[in-house]
Parts: sequence; structure tokens; C-alpha cells
Amino acid sequence: MAESKNVTYESIIRDLKARKFAPVYYLMGDEPYYIDKIADYIANNALQPEERDFNQTVMFGSDVTASQIADAARRYPMMSEHQVVIVKEAQNIKNTEALEKYFKSPVASTILVMCHKNGSIDGRKREYVKAINQAGVLFESKKLRERDLPHFISSYLQARQVSIDPKSIQMVADNIGADLSRLTGELDKMILSLPEQDRRVTPQVVEEQIGVSKEFNGFELRDAIVNRNVFKANQIIKYFDENPKAGSIYSFLPMLFNYFQNLMIAYYAPNKQSQEGVAEWLELRSPWAAKDYMTGMRNYTGMKVMQIISKIREIDAKSKGLDNPNTPPGELMKELIFYILH
Repeated sequence: MAESKNVTYESIIRDLKARKFAPVYYLMGDEPYYIDKIADYIANNALQPEERDFNQTVMFGSDVTASQIADAARRYPMMSEHQVVIVKEAQNIKNTEALEKYFKSPVASTILVMCHKNGSIDGRKREYVKAINQAGVLFESKKLRERDLPHFISSYLQARQVSIDPKSIQMVADNIGADLSRLTGELDKMILSLPEQDRRVTPQVVEEQIGVSKEFNGFELRDAIVNRNVFKANQIIKYFDENPKAGSIYSFLPMLFNYFQNLMIAYYAPNKQSQEGVAEWLELRSPWAAKDYMTGMRNYTGMKVMQIISKIREIDAKSKGLDNPNTPPGELMKELIFYILH
């Protein structure tokens, strides 16, 4: 597929706030959060409330044809500078020929918003993509990588004048994951729970609002493993075994794999004696984030890390039923933790 223009969610919202509207916004990708945010902003702000009855149309790709969308987009606004046409479920439009023709000559007074979720435009439709790029904005909303979750959480809260400590960030990230709609919902819930005089999210707040134990969670398990604290790690695993809803192998395996994979890379850092050097090598956002990797290199040899990564892959396969007829997830987790720490 042809490359889209270099646009970001932030740049789109910035232009929208400045009322710099493009004739076409084609919003696609696997992360619905940003698609919904942009479409909702346009729906709520492009027109005045009294203009919307006659000038704002919402359509669904499964219910209309490309020709019907193009016809709606060619209409002129009534007593308004713009009309807005929002097409949800645009991925369900079968034949896009009429839309491609419209994109080549869009109506300047129309703001056409195409919401294409759970994927992107077929890579073979190069002319279609080219026409969208020429008409307006083509934006791909990608799933957030696990390593970028802490930055997203802290930035989201900071923008709302709320602070959060590193442990609380990791507790939220481990428990909620990269589903941004759910994640922002939980963050909003925590924000509402904070008193006006103390706008801080602490482990206690996370425990009360999300239901994550501040003593027994993924952050504490990772910390125990990094420091080879056998007693603490076994305590946490025992807690999870007795409280399956608090955490499971399916959430912890990616976390552990990510840590040991990065730890393996850290051994090849040109300046692995320096926290700053390791942070730069691993493309971490701050030297503080490299602290656990410095500790890990002291507690685990390179050979042991390679063996651990192999073991995590084996346990992951077994947790999905491969070569494992009946070992429960809790026992697999105990097996893995014992292997890592001994």
C-alpha cells in the first residue's frame, strides 16, 4: 500500500482545533481509540449545534454504497460553511470506485470522515490510497506497543494535571494492557476518585479503583525476578494461584518475555556500564527505566538469559495446549518461575 502522509493523532487534533479542516479524513487501523476520538471531535466541534440538523450525516458502510456516500458528500451545506458526513464501518464498503472518483475532486465545503476499523485499506488499491492522500488526510491508527504504555499513561494523566509514580504506572499497564478505550476509561475513573487537594495516583488508588493488589501484582513479580528475590516471587505466585482473577500466566508471559528479551539486547550495549548508555541502546524514554536492566545484568548471565527466553517460549506454547495435555496454567507459571530463579 502507498505510504500515507506523515500525520499523527496530535497533528490532526491540532489542525482541527485551529479549524483547519480537510475535505476528507480517512481513519483506519487496528486501534479504534484514535479513530473514535478524531471522528467524535469533528462531530462535536466542526459545526455549531444549530447547524447539525441539516448539515451532519452519519452513515454505516454496511448499509450504504460508495455511490450513496459520494452523493451525500457532493451536497452543499444549508446556511453553514460546512457539512459533515461521517461514515462508520467503512471497511464494509464493497466497491470503492465511486469514492475514488469523489476523492479526486472533493467538495471543499464537505468534511467527509471515513472510519475504517480493524485493519487497513487493501494494499492492492494503490490508486485509491493515492486519491485519498491527494484529497485530504489518511491516518493509520496503530496498536500501542507494550513498551509505550507507561508513557501513554503518564502523559494522559499529566495532561489532566494528575501525577503518578512508576510503580502505579506499571500496575495499571500490566492489569489493563493496550486496549486504549478500556485503559482511558479506567484512568478517568481513577481521576474522578482523587480529592481536589491531592491529585496523585498511588498504588493504593490503583488497588481501590481497579482491584489490583499493591503487594501482589505484575510489577512486584517482575521486581522480585529482576532482584532474584526467591521468597517474594514465590509469595506472589502463591497469591495468584489462590486468586486466579488477580493475574494469570497469559498476562505475565508477555511482560517477562519483553524484559528478558531487552535484557539480552542490553548485554550488547556499547556502554553497558552506564544507565544512560543502556537506556539509549534500548531506546528507553529515561535513564531511570534502565535501572532494572542494570540489576538484571548483575543477577543473570547472558547464557542464563538465553535459556530463560527459550523456556518462556516453551511455557507459552504449553499454555496454549501444545504438547501439554493437562498441566494447568498455575503449575506452568510455577515451573517457569522456578526455572528463572534457580
